[in-house]
Amino acid sequence: MFAPDGVAADSFAPRFSNRFLDLGSRFYTELAASPLPDPHWVAVSSACTDLLGWPQDWWQRPGALAAFSGNASWPGMRPLASVYSGHQFGVWAGQLGDGRALWLGEVEAPAGPLELQLKGAGPTPYSRRGDGRAVLRSSIREFLCSEAMAALGIPTTRALCLVGSRELKIQRETVETAAVVTRVAPSFLRFGHFEHFAHHGQHAELRQLFDYFLQTYAPDCADAPNPVVAVLARVAGQTADLIAQWQAVGFMHGVMNTDNMSMLGLTIDYGPFGFMDGFNPGHICNHSDHQGRYAFARQPQIGLWNLHALAQALFPLMPTAETDADAAAEALQEALEVYRERFGQSLLGAMRAKLGLLDALEEDGLLIDDWLRLLAKHQSDYTLAHRRLSAFDPEQPPEAPVHAPLRDLFLDREAFDAWALRYAQRLKKAAADSSASRAARMNAVNPAVVLRNHLAQTAIKQAEAGDFSEVQRLAQVLSRPYDDPLNPADASLPPDWAQHLEVSCSS
Repeated sequence: MFAPDGVAADSFAPRFSNRFLDLGSRFYTELAASPLPDPHWVAVSSACTDLLGWPQDWWQRPGALAAFSGNASWPGMRPLASVYSGHQFGVWAGQLGDGRALWLGEVEAPAGPLELQLKGAGPTPYSRRGDGRAVLRSSIREFLCSEAMAALGIPTTRALCLVGSRELKIQRETVETAAVVTRVAPSFLRFGHFEHFAHHGQHAELRQLFDYFLQTYAPDCADAPNPVVAVLARVAGQTADLIAQWQAVGFMHGVMNTDNMSMLGLTIDYGPFGFMDGFNPGHICNHSDHQGRYAFARQPQIGLWNLHALAQALFPLMPTAETDADAAAEALQEALEVYRERFGQSLLGAMRAKLGLLDALEEDGLLIDDWLRLLAKHQSDYTLAHRRLSAFDPEQPPEAPVHAPLRDLFLDREAFDAWALRYAQRLKKAAADSSASRAARMNAVNPAVVLRNHLAQTAIKQAEAGDFSEVQRLAQVLSRPYDDPLNPADASLPPDWAQHLEVSCSS
């Protein structure tokens, strides 16, 4: 799929700028990336290339491989690592920062400025005794999932390209080869950026950072009676919508620390993530999460917990923080209520769509809850169950052959039949809705393919052996998640060996 770097005759080097630099050195450290020996292309995202407005063959232009392996710079690139702090697994962790990421700057894209960041480009002052590198295994997972989430319509940072190096060896649980993934987002600001300055009592810097965010990413909040409250409410709403979409698609982040929470409501920092196979609300996708803090069912409450931490960080900026602390705290608390209201509405709306419910009826909440309980009781495959539900015919009895592929996902057929009769009655209340139109709607929101761990692992194993074709093939399949794949195995139940896969924070 990829030709050697530099095959094209003409050069391509978009000009970079970096507004974050204007904040000053208290917010970051400027430094160059560590060279990556003998780099080679692993994969490039055509969708992210389009997002940037770049030509599809940009990676073939002279200097592209060097620039995105950290071995050279393009005009205007001013690499920097930002400082932040945060709560990790519910405990204050102190100063953190970009320990293995470098902001290259931002470029003008059709939809507005986008920042580019190298992950795995070497140590920074915030690496905390780490090597600042990323391994091929975790980089493949981040590359594939970033673009898969975007194709699912879920807000996320993006992945432009992935570069590997067979020469540079990295010690994790075992010795692995290094890689660098280029991430793209309107902003990489996190809750932890604000926590850092608030915790250290650097309120002037906290105000400076807030004003930068307000002017750059939320200018409409500047005219609100209280811009701090308005920004918090906006972030709360965006976070609620995001986590509702995670829950609806069966996605588990794995490490929802406050330093992994985006100020723009994006999915950020793909580490030990996972998509649900057999539905288990208590599933813990991160092998390092010994207490189950970030289990699937806990993600919504953790989102709110993290927003409380952000509200506490923004408290010093409240106009009445010193004269009337109770009133200031109450105003921030009211802003957080946006999360509670928005999350419930967003999740209910998403689940109604997944079940093909055309109108909103009061009974829908209980029908959906009972559906999820049924899935959990039988550990039915979450993705397959929703996909197969689109073929449900309310005019046929639950035991009819047309329902067999769905019904076979449940050991207790009688329990499924009882729910299916209720579902059929609910569907019949939308008399104008045909089975064909409902199926089309449901297949547009219930993916046929998600990045299951075993699919990623198969691509990783081949890549570690020097064959990147499966990474590239899988990326193409995941770019069209709502289409039935050419290879049925991409949309089938996971094999038995997949039950033993474990993903930890070392990813």
